[in-house]
Amino acid sequence: MLKLILDEDTGIDDAIALTIAARDKDIELLGVTCTYGNVTVDESVRNTLDMLSVLKRDDVKVYRGRDRALFSSSPYSPHVAGRRIHGPKGTGDIVLPQSRQKEEVMDGVEYLKTMMESRSDFTLVTTGPLTNLASVLLEEPQLSSWKGKVVSMIGAFERRGNVNEFAEANSFKDPEAAKIVFESGLDITMIGLDVTEKTRLYKRNADEWRESGSEEGRILSSLLSYYIDNTLGGDETYVHDPSAVIYALHSSYFTTLSTPITVVTEGRERGRTIKGRKGLHRSSVAMEVERDKVEAFLSSIKNYF
Repeated sequence: MLKLILDEDTGIDDAIALTIAARDKDIELLGVTCTYGNVTVDESVRNTLDMLSVLKRDDVKVYRGRDRALFSSSPYSPHVAGRRIHGPKGTGDIVLPQSRQKEEVMDGVEYLKTMMESRSDFTLVTTGPLTNLASVLLEEPQLSSWKGKVVSMIGAFERRGNVNEFAEANSFKDPEAAKIVFESGLDITMIGLDVTEKTRLYKRNADEWRESGSEEGRILSSLLSYYIDNTLGGDETYVHDPSAVIYALHSSYFTTLSTPITVVTEGRERGRTIKGRKGLHRSSVAMEVERDKVEAFLSSIKNYF
């Protein structure tokens, strides 16, 4: 059984990643920490609570993390492109049924610190900017020797970015945080555009989920359909955030490269993930993916409903 904590900026592809983590029989979801990115942190908390309720997982605790990049003076506000891709509140063109559950009183960074200090038998999967994890490391530097695993949907190593030609969205929103995490010594695997743009979710997946007749299937179908229409269009879209959870569960589907990674924090290449200098801790970078296996797994999501 894979023990997992998710750190999310819960928009549409995060909601699909959350569905896998909350419903797969081989995953024990320990908790969810929220951050900004696709949406504000307020919206991320709300969407996470509501989505967990839809998935009948109100038992999973939700923690509010940082609302801005490490060195920003004001809370993050999503860009126009993010609002277009994920919808006005991060849930496409629908409003999720509101959960009765509340976020936990404990701060998300405190929760991560507490969990990392007390145990190393879980994997931390991040699908947004790395601000929460970097905050942990800044406050408790000794946790850079934590023996658990980190899997992050972030970056682009040999592909162009999706914000500009250099940077992927999660690394672009807080390059300083990403640099701290990659250079920390943690056991981290980067699931970047090198693999997430090689696999697809399809309109037929949305159709299958809707045909389940369940509320969660209908809602996820609507979310995916909206996401497809506002990303690649046509009948398909990339598999960004779900790929990180799939890697945590089935790493054999991916081929990785062991290399030092750092992040550019200045100039026109700000947010770019690049090979670090000799002597830096080596990270794992996913470079290839068995597309048929990932897409077969994604097709099996219909069995959750």
